Amino acid sequence: MEAVVVDAGSKLLKAGIALPDQAPSLVMPSKMKLEVEDGQMGDGAVVEEVVQPVVRGFVKDWDAMEDLLNYVLYSNIGWEIGDEGQILFTEPLFTPKALREQLAQLMFEKFNVSGFYDSEQAVLSLYAVGRISGCTVDIGHGKIDIAPVCEGAVQHIASKRFDIGGTDLTNLFMEELKKSNASVNIDISDVERLKEQYACCAEDQLAFEAIGSSCRPERHTLPDGQVITIEKERYIVGEALFQPHILGLEDYGIVHQLVTSVSNVAPEYHRQLLENTMLCGGTASMTGFEDRFQREANLSASAICPSLVKPPEYMPENLARYSAWLGGAILAKVVFPQNQHVTKGDYDETGPSIVHKKCF
Repeated sequence: MEAVVVDAGSKLLKAGIALPDQAPSLVMPSKMKLEVEDGQMGDGAVVEEVVQPVVRGFVKDWDAMEDLLNYVLYSNIGWEIGDEGQILFTEPLFTPKALREQLAQLMFEKFNVSGFYDSEQAVLSLYAVGRISGCTVDIGHGKIDIAPVCEGAVQHIASKRFDIGGTDLTNLFMEELKKSNASVNIDISDVERLKEQYACCAEDQLAFEAIGSSCRPERHTLPDGQVITIEKERYIVGEALFQPHILGLEDYGIVHQLVTSVSNVAPEYHRQLLENTMLCGGTASMTGFEDRFQREANLSASAICPSLVKPPEYMPENLARYSAWLGGAILAKVVFPQNQHVTKGDYDETGPSIVHKKCF
């Protein structure tokens, strides 16, 4: 039985059999609908409650996570109780040790897996483009991770995590749309879809500032029939990543953060890291973002300009969205056949802490 790879993000869960040249077979929202008794209504009335097991990259509700994985592995992947296989999980930057141990415990004690491995998303994303060294800029739904990787090892002392991401950009977009469409009631789920469809990046800061008078309005009909007009708001989503003060943050833009992160690594690695920069996450697929990032990188004060890695032609489209999962599929083809993973015997002998010794 082939190993399964799971990349559980704050917004989407990607899962599937480890096939390195194919996109994951399952991409679904990382949400669970639970039926709970409504104490206010009485009479045993039941209401639906949406639970998000993963918040800003980390598992926060383990019961909901167990239910979600139960559906993924048995109902979708096709595992059978008593005949579970091997599994590899991706993990975000700075995952606490306790969460790693809890995941291993869940897999061995609840799902009875025969083998387990987890690896950091930054390393896996680089594997997906054929690199073992480079720097990843991962703009997720709930966080941004910037991670220099040397010879397959994340340089944690130089890495950065920011607790902002796509969800914060969605809220920003919603605020801006409400200003220009005061009479329209907009649901956050509608705004999320509008962001994915319309959000884009201006060529540079000057172009962004000049957009007001030249932006062609777009009229969009919402599912409930309301009509919304989208103009310059579409550009503010991408601009906030280069000018964080738009989000109310007193910090430098994303390219400057990358350069300062790499500056904390030994100088002999700077060129290798900066010239193998990779953009990951759904927000990185925004129209114009890659061009704007490279333009800003070319203007940076760094002696070595960051340069974006081009994905191999044989990789699936939208690599940025699935890079960690695809890298996990590549790694799964190595660690499990070569017995580098945590086995059931390892777990029974040592307990959950074995994950720190065998998973790098």
